Amino acid sequence: MSYTALYRKFRPKGFEDVKGQEHIVTTLKNQIEADRIGHAYLFCGTRGTGKTTVAKILAKAVNCEHPIDGSPCNECKICQSINNQTSMNVIEIDAASNNGVDNIREIVEEVQYSPTEGKYKVYIIDEVHMLSTGAFNALLKTLEEPPSYVIFILATTEVHKIPITILSRCQRYDFKRISIDVIADRLKELVQKENVTAEEKAIRYVAKAADGSMRDALSLLDQCIAFYLGQELTYDRVLEVLGAVDTEIFGQMFQYINTGQVVPALELLERLVMEGRELSQFIIDFTWYLRNLLLIKTSEEADDIVDASTEQLKQLVHEAKLAESETLMRYIRVLSELSNQIKYATQKRVLVEIGIIKLCKPSMETNYDSILDRIRVLEKALEEGRIPIAKEPIMTPVAVEKEEGEQIEETPLYPLAIPEELRSLAENWHAILGRLPGAVRSMMGSAIPTAGEGSTLLLMFRDELEKNFIDSGTHVEDIKQAIRECIQKEVAVETRYISEQQESADSGIDLTKIIKMKIEYED
Repeated sequence: MSYTALYRKFRPKGFEDVKGQEHIVTTLKNQIEADRIGHAYLFCGTRGTGKTTVAKILAKAVNCEHPIDGSPCNECKICQSINNQTSMNVIEIDAASNNGVDNIREIVEEVQYSPTEGKYKVYIIDEVHMLSTGAFNALLKTLEEPPSYVIFILATTEVHKIPITILSRCQRYDFKRISIDVIADRLKELVQKENVTAEEKAIRYVAKAADGSMRDALSLLDQCIAFYLGQELTYDRVLEVLGAVDTEIFGQMFQYINTGQVVPALELLERLVMEGRELSQFIIDFTWYLRNLLLIKTSEEADDIVDASTEQLKQLVHEAKLAESETLMRYIRVLSELSNQIKYATQKRVLVEIGIIKLCKPSMETNYDSILDRIRVLEKALEEGRIPIAKEPIMTPVAVEKEEGEQIEETPLYPLAIPEELRSLAENWHAILGRLPGAVRSMMGSAIPTAGEGSTLLLMFRDELEKNFIDSGTHVEDIKQAIRECIQKEVAVETRYISEQQESADSGIDLTKIIKMKIEYED
């Protein structure tokens, strides 16, 4: 007998075997027990979450001669015929290849005939969103008022493409992504049945790589077992088969990027490429790693959210202290953009190298989070003494035209005089932004802090929507409160929108560019 793939071999045959969709299973079982079976169901959700499997179980349950608590017995004649795919009562249709009006008309004609055995005739239409507009229209009337012995089960991964007229005629069930813990527990059961020895860490990585899909998890596990047939399935072997990268590599890459070491980072990437690692998977896993660092950085209860061993968690906690939250968010943004770019790119390595250089060199970008990262780099350089500090104010002579014989001294240009409150505010601007609520902080991206009349802080926005958001509700008061907490002084705050044409003339002077640090003078 030919080999059967794991996802087919261990496909659930009863509701009790379905994992991660308890909310749907319970509802369907109650309907069967109470004899409140609907005439049309819509199963929607991502791939591999059990839509087709539950549809087949439902088809068996409604026709089973001896159901057990709403679940099929899998022993009667009808259950056996459905399991063997020989039943005339269950018709499976792939809408991706049978999406025309004629295909639906055949179904409409067939529903007129009662089932040869059992109570119901069940039509399972997979990928129903692929039907043409004419096909949907042809199905409408029959879907609304089918014969009493007919049940339609529609399955789709893209529910937004289904016409509202179809949706309104169906009971909708949304299949959730299956959690890593549930997938891992299921994989443990299966490796025991297959007499395969596997490490806990290896199984959890396969579960994580499946991204909420039980079918993908079984396919990946099948691939790993086949590669190391008869051998123990270790974590390192799983990484090798799937082209993945160990977390230690991510730690090294993060340290190189955070310290701006371009050459070592590219050399590490070169090593990964030579080892045959898949670059797309590397970007996905590295993004996940940075996500874990951000969670640890921003949450006191990250242990429950971050999926890592005790040793890994200690290392993550240590590495999370090396970067600011804004820096980690910039890293994640750049990698997310990169992940979308390399899906269909022919030169993936080049794009990944450019992305790593961007991470190392925030000066290559001009958006808000990259500017903050540039400030971080400068502050660190100042602390380490790599940038000399002028101990006397710099005075630039101003050239003045004079008449013949007239003696005019050149006047030095001194730094702009700023009220003490605004000076203190500029020095603590980064801390002030950090105290703002998340939504307010994100909307301050284009804001330029400058001096208004007196000691007023004038926020000039390049984006009118951002200005309108700050002006709404109590957001201005949130900014004033953050200022009070940082500098212990009351500062009036005003907002103004400037267009690109007005920017050069009316934008004022950015306080954060005038005052970068406190200057200490030696006696």
